[in-house]
Amino acid sequence: MNVGFVGAGTVGTALALTLSSRGYRVVAVSSRTPASAELLASQVPGCRALPTAQAVAQATDLVFITTPDAAIGEVASQINWRQGQMAVHCSGADSLDILDPARSQGALPGAFHPLQSFASPAQAVENLPGSYFALEGEEPLLGTLKEMAVALGGRQVILHPGDKVLYHAAAVLVSNYTVALMGMANDLWQVFGVSPEESTRALLPLLQGTLNNIAKLGLPCCLTGPIARGDTGTIHKHLLALVSAAPVLVPAYRELGLRTIPVALAKGKIDQERANTMQALLQGY
Repeated sequence: MNVGFVGAGTVGTALALTLSSRGYRVVAVSSRTPASAELLASQVPGCRALPTAQAVAQATDLVFITTPDAAIGEVASQINWRQGQMAVHCSGADSLDILDPARSQGALPGAFHPLQSFASPAQAVENLPGSYFALEGEEPLLGTLKEMAVALGGRQVILHPGDKVLYHAAAVLVSNYTVALMGMANDLWQVFGVSPEESTRALLPLLQGTLNNIAKLGLPCCLTGPIARGDTGTIHKHLLALVSAAPVLVPAYRELGLRTIPVALAKGKIDQERANTMQALLQGY
């Protein structure tokens, strides 16, 4: 099976490099920016940079469309697909309907989304092993995508129509909004004179320890901190300090605290009365 890529950005590059290293024949790539296609092709043995998406489709059996999400439907509609050819996109939020132009010509549509953060190709290649892949499609393509996920050292979750947007929202909460939380914490450290670079270095071990606790203890047992203990005095001090020094962060602290209370209840270290007291305290700001 010959595999091709339309789009040579971070996701396309990481998948092409990793699949090639696992024995898949990645033979063609195209990109809106020819230089990026040439760069990717130069890193994959036997791969050629081609001028168009159609040229990639003509040279391959499975085409990964790894363009920005907004361009996937347009790319699919520009290709003359063959009966039984496989058309796969890697969007986290879009389902298979975006590939209807391919399906209408007899191609098999599929989705293959790595549940991972793609900050750079090198980092993505390093992060892929152990990741989950969200798959959509029908047999025989679904079986092929499962085999690819395993070859990449990952696991798979099978999604159905209507699942994709909520799946992606969950990913954003865990990945992107963790970055936002780190930014908020950095802002607080700057109030007492510590640079963002230094505060990130200081807070990273705490974040890594939290991830280790999640992995080893699971929810809700991994929860620590004042809400887990029912420590209303500390929560009140936090709120007073935030109102004084960083009032813009009060709504986020309050909402996250309210969302943490049910986890603390599930852990079993606080009772409903203490939970109600914390809820009233947080809602009062």
